[in-house]
Order: sequence, then structure tokens, then C-alpha cells
Amino acid sequence: MTWVRRARSFLAAPSLRAALRMAWQAHRTALAGWLAVMLIAGIAPVAAAWLMRSILDTLAYGSRHAVLALLVLALAVAGGAQAVLPYVGEYLSAQSGRAVQRHASMTLFAAVGRLCGLRRLEDPGYRDNLNMAQQVGQSGPGQILSNLASMTQAAVTLGGFGVTLLVLNPLMAVILVAATVPAIFVELGLARKRAMIMRGMSHAERRQFFYADLLSNYAAATEIRLFRLAPFFLRRMLDELTAIQRAGQRVDRRSLAGYTLLAGLSAVIAGTGLWWAVSAAAAGRLTIGDVTVFATAILAVTSSLSLIVSNAAMAYQSVLLFRCYQDVVTEEPDLPAASQPEPVRPLRQGIEISDAWFRYGPDQPWVLRGFSLFIPRGQTIALVGLNGAGKSTLIKLLCRFYDPDRGQIRWDGRDVRDFDVSELRERISAVFQDFMRYELTAGENIAVGALSYADQPAKLAAAAARAGVQDVIAALPNGYETMLTCNYFDLADMNDPGTGVLLSGGQWQRLALARALIRGGRDLMILDEPSSGLDAQAEHDIHDQLRAHRGDSTTILISHRLSAARNADRIVVLADGQVAEDGSHDALMAAAGSYARLFRLQARGFADTESELLDQVV
Repeated sequence: MTWVRRARSFLAAPSLRAALRMAWQAHRTALAGWLAVMLIAGIAPVAAAWLMRSILDTLAYGSRHAVLALLVLALAVAGGAQAVLPYVGEYLSAQSGRAVQRHASMTLFAAVGRLCGLRRLEDPGYRDNLNMAQQVGQSGPGQILSNLASMTQAAVTLGGFGVTLLVLNPLMAVILVAATVPAIFVELGLARKRAMIMRGMSHAERRQFFYADLLSNYAAATEIRLFRLAPFFLRRMLDELTAIQRAGQRVDRRSLAGYTLLAGLSAVIAGTGLWWAVSAAAAGRLTIGDVTVFATAILAVTSSLSLIVSNAAMAYQSVLLFRCYQDVVTEEPDLPAASQPEPVRPLRQGIEISDAWFRYGPDQPWVLRGFSLFIPRGQTIALVGLNGAGKSTLIKLLCRFYDPDRGQIRWDGRDVRDFDVSELRERISAVFQDFMRYELTAGENIAVGALSYADQPAKLAAAAARAGVQDVIAALPNGYETMLTCNYFDLADMNDPGTGVLLSGGQWQRLALARALIRGGRDLMILDEPSSGLDAQAEHDIHDQLRAHRGDSTTILISHRLSAARNADRIVVLADGQVAEDGSHDALMAAAGSYARLFRLQARGFADTESELLDQVV
């Protein structure tokens, strides 16, 4: 039968085994104790029912007072166990759940951290899976275990009362079991439908959270308020929420119809059984105790069968959703790794990009088209060109966030794919155009560039000084310990109004530069628009600092301000993913090509602006 095959498939599912293994590894003692409690809790009502039967029959037919006292004491113990065990089980379940949550979070984000490149994070399907994995990874194993434990408890209770029914009325036992078959189909069908909807709605949930975050995000608040965008994004958020809720409502309607029919069937069967028991007692075929235990058995068997089926369906649903978690944690590496990686030695000759072709997807246009360039050790190379020429993409390839679709990048003649990617990146420092603004302390914002220096204030101060941000940090309420956010605070400083501070864009950029400079001594320094948020004087000072402390590092500078590029050893002009011009500033100006035209255009604009300012002063 189909449901039998599904049951076998469920029990053999790798996701089920993985969830159970995770729960066992997370906290074995709590899990074992919880399962033992659930087992005892399943036996307790059966024992209580039989003890009550014995007490009633003893009262009806007469017996020694001592026997009755022992039976009452045993019933009290069983009743006490029934009252206490749920709380003990709840405590142990919570202990196991917390341990599973820690274990699942650690495993999930360790798996995400093992992705060396950026392609997976650009894939909407992966993002949807990750979103669902964050939800079910922490709750899924606990939910599956709770369902299985409830099934075990119900099965023990069912076994005890099932024997009672078989003794008193075998036909009723068969009817009750047969009545669960429709419930199995209904429950499993609903569980499968819910899982499909939850997985399908992950994208809508991400969009809903995105709009909700925009409405409460400080960084977005200026535009949202100026352009009066709050109603627009609120409407978008509600549209996504409505789509999610409509899908849930469809399943809820099916659930209501199915559960109503099942409840009606169960009530008819239970009523028929009770009528038979009362009739048999009136005819003298059953004792009062028999009627009591039979009525209890019918209700208990019906309830136990319902619990088993519903918990099996919920466990089935959790296993289906847990596949998202398994898909993420078992994801193959997004960049090929060398089986025996070569050691990454200090750069001695240079970096060569040879006939590199690259695009961000098979249906995307080529960003680099046969790009070739040799960057000698110790030189400063400025990459210039119009937006979309491929400058930032080339930087991503050099950091090996991607591999070229065709061609090679060589480090002293060795293909970078022959290296361990982490070791390669240890040789590189960078300031990215879209640098991060970490909601950490000022010192931590610098230290994340080289965590080994986190507890060395002199190193942090030296990097801040070279980036020209030391005075800004010194003026903060708590110096390097000042939190650079208004979203969080340290509990110890929650009443300190100076705990959270927001920096300006230029100050943040200097802090990002300090983060790169603290990684001193790296072979390759990448500066992607390192001074775009600074004024002309600050930009001049920063580039003087960079030249003074460059040492033997090879430097790649990207800047739209050609005045910042003119002092580079070589200027490489990119156009359509290829090298259009290559040479010193003087040579390129003499060639009168695109670089010379752009430089004169910028210089003329600067001169006009300067003249206007002078006229205003006069």
C-alpha cells in the first residue's frame, strides 16, 4: 500500500537519521532521560486504570481492608506519577532542545562559513534553503523527537489498553484500529501539503522580512522619510504576508474538513462501544469494574491511535522540511579544492592573469573577455575605467571569491587553484568599495582585519593613526571600547547615553582602511575606491600615508578619481572586460587615448568648481 511505502521511506529517510543523531550528540543524558520519562508516562495510565478496576471490584465483592489500602496507595502513586512526569519530561525536553539549538546553529553556520566563494550566496534557491534551514535546523530535531516520544508514549498506552479491549471485546479492538486508516491518509496528505507550502513560501518570507527591515532600518530611514516610502514598503510587506497567509488558509480549510470527519467517525465508534459495555453489564456479562476499564480503554485507545497518527504526520512533515537543513550542511564546496594544496609562499615575481574569461552566470554577459595582465611584485597598479568595465570583478577573482570560467591566475607561476584558499587570502589585505560597518566597538571594527591583534591596543592605535582616524576614536565616549551602533548595547553600559555612537560615511571609510592596514606585511594590498567618501585634503593625506607605508607590498588601486591614480607605477585602463591601455600617467597622457580624455575632463571639472568657489569668496 502507498501509506506503508511512505512509512518505510520515512523510517529510512537520511534526514530522520540525521535529526536523531544530532539530538543524541547534542545532549545524550537529557535525551535518554526524556525518553525514559515518556515511556513511564505511557505505562502510568494503564496501571491506574487496572488499579481502579481492582478497587471497584474489591469494593463490590468485599475483601480485606489491607488489600484495599495497598491498591489505593498504588493508585495514588500512579496518579502522582501521571501528575509529575509531564513536568519532568518538559524540563528534560527543554534541556535537549537548547542543546540541539546550539548544535544545529553551530553546524549550519559552520557549513555556510566553509563556502569559500560567493556564487552560492547569489543563488536565490540557496538563500531560500538557508532561510528554511535556519528555522527547521534549530527546531526540527526537537520536533521530530517530541513527536516520536509522544508516539512511543501513546504506543505503550495503546498496548496496555489494547490488551484490555482484546480480552473484553476483540471486535471493538479491530474496528478501532481499522478506523485509523483514513486518519493516516488524511494526516500524511496534510503534512506533505504543509511542508510543500512552507518550502514554497520561503522566498515570500524573505521578501516580507526585507520590507519589514527597511521600515525599521536606520540606514534606510533617510530616503524612506524624505521620499515618503513607508506606505509603499508597508504595502509590499503586507502583500507578501497576505500571500503567505492565503496558502496557510487553504491547508487550514482542508485540515478542518478532514479532522471534522475523523472526529465524527471516532465519536460514533466510541459511542457504539460504550453502548455495548453498558448493555453487557446490565445482562450480567461484565462487572462494574469491567465497564469502567472498558470505557477508559476505548477512550484511551482512540486517543492513543489519534496521537500516534497525528505525531507521525507531524514528524513526517518535520523530516520533509529538515531536508533543507541537510541540503545546506552537506552542500558541496562552491570552489574546487586541490587534493594536495601547494604552500603559498611570499610573492617574489608577481601575479599573472592569463586570458581570463568570466561571467556571473551562464545566462549573463561576459564581464572579462580574455583579460591578461602581469602585476610585478612591489608595483602599484591603478585600474581605471568606466562602470561595468570589470575592475571590481577582477578584484574578486584575485581574492578567489570566484574562479575564471576560462584562463588562469598565477601567483609566482602557480595557478591559485593549486593553493588552499584560506592560505592565499592570508597573503592579501583589502579595502572594498562596499566595506562593512560592523555593529561592534571601534577597536573591534579594526581588529577584525587581523584578530590576532585584538588584544594589542598599540597595534590598533597604529593602524588607526595610519588611516587618519585616531582623533575620531579618541573623541568617542569610551574610545576604542565605544559601540558603533544604536541598535545594541552591552548590558553593563545600558544606562550610559554615550554607549552607542554613529559615525559619518568618511569616518567609517577611514575605519575600514585601518582594518586593512592592520594586516600589515601582506603581499597584496587591494584598495577598491579607498577614499571615495573623503574630501580632497583627506584623500591626499590617505594616499600619502599609503605610499609611505606600502613597503614591499604589491598594490592594486581602483579609483574613479584619476588624480589618485596618477602616481601609480602603472595605470591600466579597462574597457569591455579587456586591457585598453597600459602605462604610466605621462605615457598615457602622451598617447592621448581614453585615459587622457577622462583625466582632462575631470581636471577641467575640478578647475571649474575651484573657480566658482573663488568667485563666491571674492
